[in-house]
Amino acid sequence: MEDKTLAVFETFNIRRRYDEKAGKWYFSIIDIIAVLTAQPDYKKSRNYWKWLKDKLKEEGSELVSNTNQLKLQAADGKFYNTDVADVEQLLRLIQSVPSPKAEPIKQWLAKVGYERLEETANPEMSLNRARANWQAHGRSQKWIQQRMTGQETRNKLTDYWQTHGVKESNEFAVLTDIIHKEWAGLSVKKHKTLKGLKTQNLRDHMSEAELIFTALAELSTRQIAETVQAEGLYENKEAGKRGGQLAKRARLQLEEETGKKVITGKNFLPAAEKKKLGNK
Repeated sequence: MEDKTLAVFETFNIRRRYDEKAGKWYFSIIDIIAVLTAQPDYKKSRNYWKWLKDKLKEEGSELVSNTNQLKLQAADGKFYNTDVADVEQLLRLIQSVPSPKAEPIKQWLAKVGYERLEETANPEMSLNRARANWQAHGRSQKWIQQRMTGQETRNKLTDYWQTHGVKESNEFAVLTDIIHKEWAGLSVKKHKTLKGLKTQNLRDHMSEAELIFTALAELSTRQIAETVQAEGLYENKEAGKRGGQLAKRARLQLEEETGKKVITGKNFLPAAEKKKLGNK
């Protein structure tokens, strides 16, 4: 299944979180600002939002005072308090930012903001949306199948964590990074840097081999954790190390047999965005 905490508009990843009690999505305001200003640089988008927020406060706008903060995952894999807004608030905010993307992003928000209701009634819709999105970005059927299989493996692991004393947000990120470092030999952040990625989802830019070894590491971690009945962060760290090491041994053996490195700097960014980010 797709990562529902991320939604995609063109080449931009927009972080979001669903509030079960309120029955609606909250989106990262900075990510929406990035789209409106066509600015992939997170710091510049953040500075623009800071300036706009001050301006709206001076004008007496209630929009700023009504915005909330939620912990969302940043590019470094950690979770930070981030300004968020629901669809209705964002539609009003967009009016304050002169942008040719204003109308397209309004239509997009109207669609994705309420997709949770549809998916609750028919979960298959979520899978179809993910498949269609990857197809639109030129991924092969083989890659898409591996990406979806890997996400299902990931979901089963996080389900285990949730029911065995691991807290969401920071602890999920810590365990994910441990597993990744063990099998890949570098952190999630360094892997993204190698590929020239910033806010993009690393897994959406992995090769087929990278996806397979990520899935192997996470599958092994879950099965080891289940076997030893790992509880809490500390015990699941140990399971993560062992699961990651198992996948590392398989990776090294494959590299020895083929003479090819599994970890690569290749990504699936559009040519225009690669040029902006200085990628070849």
